[in-house]
Amino acid sequence: MRAWHVTGHGEPADVLEQVEVADPIPDAGEVLVRIAAVAANFPDVLLARGQYQVKPDLPFIPGVEFAGRVAALGPGVEGFTVGQRVVGSKIGVLSDLAAVPARDLQPTPDALDDVAASGLMIAYQTAWFALHRRAGLQTGEWLLVHAAAGGVGAATVQLGVAAGARIIAVVGSEAKAAVARELGAEAVLVRDVDDIPARVKDITGGHGADVVFDPVGGSAFDASTRCVAFEGRIVVIGFASGEIPTLRTNVALVKNFAVLGLYWALYSQRRPDLVAEAHAALTRLAAEGAIRPVVDEVVPFERAPEAIQKLAGGQTTGRVVIEVAP
Repeated sequence: MRAWHVTGHGEPADVLEQVEVADPIPDAGEVLVRIAAVAANFPDVLLARGQYQVKPDLPFIPGVEFAGRVAALGPGVEGFTVGQRVVGSKIGVLSDLAAVPARDLQPTPDALDDVAASGLMIAYQTAWFALHRRAGLQTGEWLLVHAAAGGVGAATVQLGVAAGARIIAVVGSEAKAAVARELGAEAVLVRDVDDIPARVKDITGGHGADVVFDPVGGSAFDASTRCVAFEGRIVVIGFASGEIPTLRTNVALVKNFAVLGLYWALYSQRRPDLVAEAHAALTRLAAEGAIRPVVDEVVPFERAPEAIQKLAGGQTTGRVVIEVAP
């Protein structure tokens, strides 16, 4: 089968090589999936650079989020049928076929085609757990979303709107502002142009943001600490800026706010029951038209390095999807 290998650590465009490898055989508890589409994710960038928290031995197959169809069942697998459409998450799926633990698969919502569904699992699950499990977002609360035009940011805006929150979106350029507005953001701020703490306080009448969704880190986190509301919650998702901020705990003390971490993969490993519950809720929202992954570009399998490199450069709006099998 065709696959992409990361052959060394560096920029994706420099270290990805297309190879031919043997078809995988599913072990007990695994499902062989014929991959239809892979959504490029920032972890793919970090994996190529050797900066992700999981460091596979070289060479390895990247790709962490996909949609496809069941090709075969390993021993002991129940609940899936050959030919069934599925979505899932696992490192090593940028290939024609992948053997995936059954616990890491969910049925594809009927409302989504494979290209859209390929971006459902990580982004929307991350947003769901951040807003509902970690932050306890309530109807009418102010939600500040950094990188709101990116894949996970756009998902967060959509889920925030569906939950009845009032959204302030932060984007990287004026060109991306229209996307955030179309998704339902009440106000849109441009990073490095607007004074984010001052504007958030102005927009909220001095109240501040009840919940902050931060996949950026660096100066975005620092700005959030200056405009989070009394008893607000800042959910740390990642550090796309490349800067891991330092929190002075006395600031959290005197302002009565909480900083919450979210690494979604831990729920997949430790509480798959909660992942299934979230997927059921997301499937319902997709059927109602409340959520739909924003796809910036679809590229063929042969252009996978270009797609991941584009993500590395922060040039995307929504998701870049690599079509494996049309």
